[in-house]
Parts: sequence; structure tokens; C-alpha cells
Amino acid sequence: MNQSTRIEIPGTDSKLIVGDRIPGQERQLLFVTGFLSKRWGNKSKALADLCRERGWGFCCFDFRGNGESEGAFADYTLLDWLEDARSVTKMLADGPPVTIIGSSLGGWLAWLLGQEFSHVQQLVLLAPAFNMMGKRAKDISPERRQQWQETGWMPWDDDALHKDFPLSWKWVEESEALWARRLDSPRRVSTRIVHGLQDVVILPKGSWEFTEHLLTQDPQYPIELLLKTGDHRFSTPANLQTFLEVAQQLP
Repeated sequence: MNQSTRIEIPGTDSKLIVGDRIPGQERQLLFVTGFLSKRWGNKSKALADLCRERGWGFCCFDFRGNGESEGAFADYTLLDWLEDARSVTKMLADGPPVTIIGSSLGGWLAWLLGQEFSHVQQLVLLAPAFNMMGKRAKDISPERRQQWQETGWMPWDDDALHKDFPLSWKWVEESEALWARRLDSPRRVSTRIVHGLQDVVILPKGSWEFTEHLLTQDPQYPIELLLKTGDHRFSTPANLQTFLEVAQQLP
């Protein structure tokens, strides 16, 4: 059974991006986590097991300022995390074709990576959080938004999970800038979007609207939208089975 090897890639600030890689043939699956998620969760573990069974390569990583990667969360923004994902994707160019599987915020980053790298041949986007921070800034109260702009910092929410991770307003500005050019001459990459119908964190209508808009730009774009029973975590046994079935389909 193929064992994972720890990878360490220096970021632009010399802080290390830490991850794991399993060698393999024919395909490589790169898993990009959601906001504040660590690289080894139930989905990445299931994907790693799948890749070992099939003899495929697998890779997952933590963004700088999160998990085992170096740096403090407050020192990084969306573009920094996109650059981390770019660095890992570039590293995988020495192997077989890459399928990027992104969850939530990782789903949106996966889309952006698929537009940039020719060795990325397939995308699987699970509840992709398109323009996550831009939408958040619009959804909160005007008072809270003004406070965010004036102070420059605000957590995603005040709950226990998010309250200790304040976001700079740059996350919103960078999110909106990336969103504005999301469909500039889209590169055709086989794409499957999976979204839970009961998702109240990232609403499934966002995936529907993205798909609809993309197909108005390019009616022949190879994209498929699967709306399934499930919440944002999409982690029930039935959900995980669907997730793995989609992940192992060929482009």
C-alpha cells in the first residue's frame, strides 16, 4: 500500500506550506479544503484510500496560517491562499494528469486553478463557495459591514468556530476582483459540481447560477451540476458514497 510523504513548499514569505502526497499512476487527485478546514478530514481520507486502491496519486495540504502549515492566520488573505494552491498544483506537474477536488472555498479556488494550468484535466467542486467573502459582505447588516470596512477586521461569524479568526477587508476586495474576471475566456475543463439541496451555508442556487451563466458564455462547456440531498458538510455515508463515485469518474 502506498504511503504518504510529507511535502513542504516555501511560500512567498518563506513560511512552509505543509501537505502530504501519495505517488501513483494514470491520475492524481488534489484535494483543496474549505475555509479553516484541515487537510485530513473524512473526505480527504476517503479520497486517499480510493487512490491507494486504484494506484492513483493523491495530494492534500494546509494553507499557510492554518493546520500544520506555518504562519499566523491574520497575515494571509485570499490571494495568498490561492498562491498556496498554485504552488502545490505546480509541484504536481511532474506526475500524471490532475483532477482537483475542492470543497466550499476550495471549490472556488479549484475552478480558478483549472483555468490556469494545462495539466489540470478535471474538476470536482463540492458546494463551491463562489465569491465567498464578497457575498458575505453583502449578506450581513449594513452596520456590521461598515464596522468591517472601518476597523479593517471582522470574523466570518461570532460563533466558536470563527470568532478567533478575524478576516481583513482585503478578503472581500480580492474576492470581488477575482469574481469579476471569473469567466474571461474560460478554458474548457471537465467539471462536475455537487451541491447539497439542504445547504444553508453556501446556498445551492449559487452553483445553479454559476453553471447557467457559464453555459451562456460557452454552450458547449463540459460542466455537469448534481443537486443531491445533503447539507453543507455533505458527510453522511450516502453523501460520501456519492462524493467518491463522482471523484473517480473519468473526464
